[in-house]
Amino acid sequence: MDNKPVVLVTRKLPDAVEIKLAEHFDVILNPEDKLYSSDELLQLATRADAILPCHTEKFTAETIALLPTRIKAIANFSVGVDHVDLEAAKQKQVIVTNTPDVLSDATAEIAMLLMLGAARRASEGERIMRTQQWKDWSPAFMVGQQITGKRLGILGMGRVGQVLAQRARGFNMCIHYHNRHPIEDKLAAGAVYHDSVEALLAEVDVLSIHCPASLQTKGLINSQRLAILHSNAIVVNTSRGGVVDDDALVNALKSGSIAAAGLDVYNGEPDDINPEYSHLDNVFLLPHIGSATHETRNAMGYRAIDNLIAIFNGEVPKDRVV
Repeated sequence: MDNKPVVLVTRKLPDAVEIKLAEHFDVILNPEDKLYSSDELLQLATRADAILPCHTEKFTAETIALLPTRIKAIANFSVGVDHVDLEAAKQKQVIVTNTPDVLSDATAEIAMLLMLGAARRASEGERIMRTQQWKDWSPAFMVGQQITGKRLGILGMGRVGQVLAQRARGFNMCIHYHNRHPIEDKLAAGAVYHDSVEALLAEVDVLSIHCPASLQTKGLINSQRLAILHSNAIVVNTSRGGVVDDDALVNALKSGSIAAAGLDVYNGEPDDINPEYSHLDNVFLLPHIGSATHETRNAMGYRAIDNLIAIFNGEVPKDRVV
C-alpha cells in the first residue's frame, strides 16, 4: 500500500499494537484513552478510511448512516459485535470484522475464577481481610461450596465454552452443554448435549454463559429459567450482560433460590449497572476483564490489523462478520 489508508483508533491500544498498526497505516490515535461521543467519533471519522473500535463505541443505525462514505471498514477490537448495527453496516457496504479465537484462553480463565470465587465466597473473605474483621476460625466459618466433581452447564459451546470445558475437566467436573446444534463428538469430548436451555438447567450445579448477545438471547436467563436451577446452583457470566435479566438474577440471589453468581459483564456497563449487585454478599464481581491479559490484548490487536491489511489489499478478511 503506497498511500497508506488512515485508520481511526478509538481507544488506547497496547503499545506493540499501535507500533505495528503505524507500520501499515496512517493512524489517528487516542493516547488519553478518551471515550468519544457519537459526534466526536463522526467528526474524527471524516479523516479516516477505516475505524478500529472497541465494544465501548456504539455504532447504531443512525451513527452508521452518518459515517463518511470513505469509511470502508469497522475492524472491531472485540469478539462481540452487539455494539454495531450489522444490518445498517451491510446496507452502507461497510465491512465489519471481529477478533475471535485469541480471547478463548483468557476468558475461560476468568470464567473459572468467577466460578471458584462465587463458590468459595471470595468476595466476602477478601472484604473481611481488608477491613480487618477476621477474629476467629471455626468449622462453621466461611463455608462455601466445592466445585470438584460437580456438573458444569455451558450455555454456548463455542470457542470459549470448549476451552472452559477442558479446564473444568481438571476439576473432575461433568460437562453438559446447550447449543443450537450439537458439536462434533471430537470437540464435545464426552460432554452431554441438551436440546433446550431448560433441559440443561435442570441437570447442572454451575451454569456458565458463553452465548453471544443478540435479539434472540436478550434476557435469555430470566426468572422462569432461573427457577429451574436448584438452590445450591451458581451462575457465571463472561459473555454479555444482555443475556441475563438483572432483576431476575438479583431476586434469585436474594431469595436463595440459587446460591451465588460470578459476573464479569453487565447490562448498562460501566455507568448504569444494577446497584443491587454491589450489596449482595453472594456475588463475585469483576469489571469486564475477560480478555485483560497482555498476551490476549496484543493478539486481539494483531488480529484486527490483519483484517484491515486484507481489506485494503482487496482480499476477504479472515474474521468478516458483515
